Amino acid sequence: MKTKIILTLLAAVLLLSSQALAGSSDRLGTAGALELRIPVGSRSVSLGGAVIADVSGAEAIYWNPAGMSANPKTEVVFSHMEYIADIKLNYFAAMTHLGGFGTLGLSAKILNIGDIVHRTEDSPEGDGEIFSPTFSVIGLTYSRQLTDRVSFGTTAMYISEKIRQEQAAGLAFDFGFQYTPGWRGLRLGATIKNLGPNMKYDGPGFERVVNEEPRKSLSAPFELPSSVNFGISYDIYSYQNNRLMTQGVFQSNNFSEDEFRFGAEYSFKDMFFLRGGFTASNQTEYLYGPSAGAGLKLKLSGTDVTVDYSWAKADFFKDNQVFTVKFAF
Repeated sequence: MKTKIILTLLAAVLLLSSQALAGSSDRLGTAGALELRIPVGSRSVSLGGAVIADVSGAEAIYWNPAGMSANPKTEVVFSHMEYIADIKLNYFAAMTHLGGFGTLGLSAKILNIGDIVHRTEDSPEGDGEIFSPTFSVIGLTYSRQLTDRVSFGTTAMYISEKIRQEQAAGLAFDFGFQYTPGWRGLRLGATIKNLGPNMKYDGPGFERVVNEEPRKSLSAPFELPSSVNFGISYDIYSYQNNRLMTQGVFQSNNFSEDEFRFGAEYSFKDMFFLRGGFTASNQTEYLYGPSAGAGLKLKLSGTDVTVDYSWAKADFFKDNQVFTVKFAF
């Protein structure tokens, strides 16, 4: 009875949220803070991001915080992404169990955009100043098993953006559920991501002197890139040391067309992994293509060490590459 009540409430909340955040071409380019959308973790990227129902441990902090409580170990993850246009992304996440209280996690995502030459109307080739924009997201996550089949999690994030002397800061929240019916490896998941108030830039760069009169320009506030995600995972083959799992996700966005994500993972002895995935969207110039990757998990002195690599096709730019190392104690 308790499980049915929880699932009914979850379905109602997600249905209302999906209507409010329904994607369309009219919404393209209407959101900011897009560093929130950059995926993390080699396994998840290689599966096309279709991991809402079957992600666990520290990697679940970004994708579905409910999955964090599914891993009984303390876990630490380091990830590095070679993103588009020579942009680099570094990600750190850690989680630990607190007994009957639940599971607590911490994460940090830092975007390295590189050096930019400062140009003005009077110095279009540069005035000698070099600046480096900084974008970061710091998150605190809590997750708990509500029943033996249902888990819940939430993440609070502090977003910071700085471009030269201008900066913006804001808060965002993720909410997630996972449900395991107990039937042949079937798993279900749902998330509401990046809910929060609008952000707005401010700083000395908006102050100008016009005709010897001080003026200050106003920057327009921008929405966060919110989305509602529904996921399913199913083991289509599991025998002895071999396992083949498929996953799918429907993502409804407030900033673009909706997306469908698909992924598959083959594992041998829960030690060697091969993965692939892709995303389908109605956007005529969708940036990303198929993805693939591999992973190896070893036990060293009582510690599980997992090394993962993923590749993702990107149009107009160099393909994305992600390297991840995970330690579970």
